[in-house]
Amino acid sequence: MDAISAGDLKTILHSKRANIYYLEHCRLLVNGGRVEYVTDQGKQSLYWNIPIANTTTVLLGTGTSITQAAVRELAKAGVMIGFCGGGGTPLFAGTEQVLDVTWIAGQSEYRPTEYLQHWTRFWFDDGLRLGAAKAFQQARLTRLRRHWSNVTRREDRRFLPDLAQLEEALITASSQVASAADATALLTIEARLTKTLYRLAAQATAYGEFTRSKRGDSTDAANQFLDHGNYLAYGLAATATWVLGIPHGLAVLHGKTRRGGLVFDVADLVKDAIILPQAFTSAVRGHSEQEFRQACTDTLTQSEALDFMIDTVKAVAESFGRQARVDAPADIRHAT
Repeated sequence: MDAISAGDLKTILHSKRANIYYLEHCRLLVNGGRVEYVTDQGKQSLYWNIPIANTTTVLLGTGTSITQAAVRELAKAGVMIGFCGGGGTPLFAGTEQVLDVTWIAGQSEYRPTEYLQHWTRFWFDDGLRLGAAKAFQQARLTRLRRHWSNVTRREDRRFLPDLAQLEEALITASSQVASAADATALLTIEARLTKTLYRLAAQATAYGEFTRSKRGDSTDAANQFLDHGNYLAYGLAATATWVLGIPHGLAVLHGKTRRGGLVFDVADLVKDAIILPQAFTSAVRGHSEQEFRQACTDTLTQSEALDFMIDTVKAVAESFGRQARVDAPADIRHAT
């Protein structure tokens, strides 16, 4: 068998990478050419390897530090770095901000601009940008239907939603999305559906009464897991948009004035489908944060969530970029 060099390992597609790390009370450094995190146990220091070639996101929580050499290696491998508080929320400063989510992304002068060019062709057209937002919402509904239906077929059967009520809600939402007049209407439809999903998820797990709290304001297990899990989705979304070279500020739904709104748009493709049911299931089963996080990352990987995000963004960029070229005045078409 031919040996595989370290350089070859770094060519693994982001959409095929399996790992999302949340670390706390440790140091990240380069040791013997490998990125490792070090924990202290008494007078001993324990070193754990991070397979950067197979990693999309590293979240650095309470009590962490990182060396310049480790940042360099993570950037070379295209790993998104986020600094955050305890339990994964909130995330703090860096270069690409979503509310208080900030990501430090690797920089390269040779990254492709194909999808950025498609995106900017349509993004300044209000009608096309609304069409792109609707396409995202329809993809979200399709993913939601598929994943919730699949969850009910699992052996443990811990999550048993009323699929008839779910289908009715999805059909209604799809119709409303198609006829929405603006982004505000789309956000209202999204919020209304998510509230219905909370109710169905609480019923599906016999969780009891549930009210969604503001981020960080509740000790309720399901709310805490929702906050935590959403940041895992944000990490994947930040990775997907970075891979395609589209700045996080070019949102289609969550506001043109938000620097990281596109990360919200892309994360919504999988949040309600994957994170929401797992949050309620883990809350009922009494999972720890680590158990919940592992369940989420396993499902995100098995369902190829990052693949889905990247493919959806690419399809939207190409479709609406082409429409913008067709609709453009003749002199602009010739110039481009």
